[in-house]
Amino acid sequence: MLRGIVAVVDPRDVTAIVNTADDTVLHGLHISPDLDTITYTLAGAVNAETGWGLAGETWHAMDALDRYRGETWFRLGDRDLATHLHRTQRLAQGATLSTVTAEITAAWGLHLRVVPMTDDRVETRITVPSLGEIGFQEYFVGQRHSVPVASVRLAGVEDAKPAPGVLDALAEAERIVICPSNPIVSIGPILAVPGIRDALVARRHDTVAVSPIIAGAALKGPADRMLAELGHESSVVGVARLYAEIAATLVVDEADEGLRAAVESLGVDCIVAPTVMHGLAEATALARIVIGTPE
Repeated sequence: MLRGIVAVVDPRDVTAIVNTADDTVLHGLHISPDLDTITYTLAGAVNAETGWGLAGETWHAMDALDRYRGETWFRLGDRDLATHLHRTQRLAQGATLSTVTAEITAAWGLHLRVVPMTDDRVETRITVPSLGEIGFQEYFVGQRHSVPVASVRLAGVEDAKPAPGVLDALAEAERIVICPSNPIVSIGPILAVPGIRDALVARRHDTVAVSPIIAGAALKGPADRMLAELGHESSVVGVARLYAEIAATLVVDEADEGLRAAVESLGVDCIVAPTVMHGLAEATALARIVIGTPE
């Protein structure tokens, strides 16, 4: 979605506010999966097969760590390690996550502004019946998000502050887009940072959300199962219900055209359009609809 947006809007006019509650510390390194995936994707360097990490990556460090029976369940490629080494060193020197993120995106030649939702530590904790409470990456990667979820807790969010520029961007943007990602663990942590939900409520009529659920299912990841497990409806209606307070418009796929009336009954305008983004062409076409930019 973001690739499509920067294709139809000058990247210098775009601010991406990114979830950092998935961040983890492994091997002593501060890893920010969402920030890095966005950076690598927009730089055209992401591994297209996995959707994360770098294309053409090598794995010598992980293979060597296997020799010592070290933790290799969270795979870090050799070149990807450089990003985490730089981030960890700069944070240890006293730089904020926002500052380090700006350094990394500049080094990759990106012109949009990528900002973490907060510079403070917030951690998504997942409770699963068989394991108790575990970190998000242990659930998502270690357990391959195959276990049912009983609850989600955002540790530290009550004391977090929006990162510099976040509230200004939300107040000044011509259009705010909630991209099609998991409402609970990708968008939810951003909304939970004190001040951000209120900022969106104030800009509700300028906010458009794109449903991550199509015909009752997520294209990738556990969003559909997680919604159902936590008592929400796994449909565009369920998504509309979650976002009704903060987004005046929901874009849904053509497969859900029959639910337009149900979405609009919640006080949310419903736009029906192709939302499956196989590549840049589809992402660009969807971005034009979401942003309201003509061909």
